[in-house]
Amino acid sequence: MMKEILEWDRLLFNELPAIFLIEVFIRTAIMYLIILIALRSSGKRGVKQLSVYELVLIIGLGSAAGDPMFYEDVGLVPATLVFLTIILLYRATTWLSGKNSRIEKLLEGSAVCVILEGRFSLENFEKESLAQTEFFSELREKNVEHLGQVRIGLLEPTGEMSLFFYEDKDVRPGLPLIPDMFSKKQTIISRKAIYACAFCGQTREIDRGQAKCPSCKRNEWIEAITTRRIT
Repeated sequence: MMKEILEWDRLLFNELPAIFLIEVFIRTAIMYLIILIALRSSGKRGVKQLSVYELVLIIGLGSAAGDPMFYEDVGLVPATLVFLTIILLYRATTWLSGKNSRIEKLLEGSAVCVILEGRFSLENFEKESLAQTEFFSELREKNVEHLGQVRIGLLEPTGEMSLFFYEDKDVRPGLPLIPDMFSKKQTIISRKAIYACAFCGQTREIDRGQAKCPSCKRNEWIEAITTRRIT
């Protein structure tokens, strides 16, 4: 049994002659050129700007290209036909989206408002199933120190965040996004100040004791900050 498991010739070459490696090289080179031509003809943009259509295109082309590179029973002509079919469907889908806004919205989605006037838009935020830690990290990468600096935050169909900021004079108290500050959550307030709900970012002045957020009904608070953006 152990001998069958450790049959190195089968493991390394799958019982094919070593000369088949030359064919693998030729197959890979051909498929590589086909991939380049396919991507060039599709008008592919940068990786960070991939639309849902381009993601489908990349996944489809990758799947079609892999097998012919090293499986002898997969011919190059059927693989090329798969490539042509995928590109044709890609072209047809993008054309339909450009002609019909309903189809475009159905397939690509639309921008969703997740931050509005310094706090989370709860309905949209929860609907998008956003992980708070990852979301805060992305905001920090855009030099956002607290939610009170953000007037509107949109989650684009590509997954990118578009932010529109308050002018310095209009910055309001907001939920801190710095980890050390965010970790200082409290359910019992010890001193009077303006606090931000740790869940939705709603702010309110609290004297002492316990309080529930009027928006999300949670009871964890963090003292709000009002620092301005440094650009």
